[in-house]
Amino acid sequence: MTTSRAGAAPVTVDRAAIEHRLITLRKAVVQLDSLGRLDGARLANDPGTGLAVERVLALLNDLAFAINRHVSAGVLGAAPPRTPAASFGAAERAGLIDAELAAALAPADGPHHVLVQLYLDAEPEEVAAVVSAARSGYREYVRQVTGWITASAPDRVV
Repeated sequence: MTTSRAGAAPVTVDRAAIEHRLITLRKAVVQLDSLGRLDGARLANDPGTGLAVERVLALLNDLAFAINRHVSAGVLGAAPPRTPAASFGAAERAGLIDAELAAALAPADGPHHVLVQLYLDAEPEEVAAVVSAARSGYREYVRQVTGWITASAPDRVV
């Protein structure tokens, strides 16, 4: 996508790359949904489930990071953010997502997948709440990014 900001170089955002990552994001959220109850007893008896949850959450974080870096660099014309947490703030400044969602997807205690790793060892009963927050947040992320793409002007290579 190319367009100009007043006095700035053209914006370039690859719409197809974003849409491809959104497809994978949607599938990953459905995978989390399909796991069912994630109570402490299940996680203790089936450690593979905890590993699968952690991996899917890491994938969601990585995909959003890639989208956020790409869009924020293209729209803001600045160096792409260096961390996933910083990328959510940059995505908000670029108009990709709102501030509430940016904060929800970059928890102060760390990324969702890291929180799950920590809770699996110490407080497995807390995993379900982390996963629920992540599922909700990434569903909303997909909705807002899809809306951003749809609202993009036709002359932009979004």
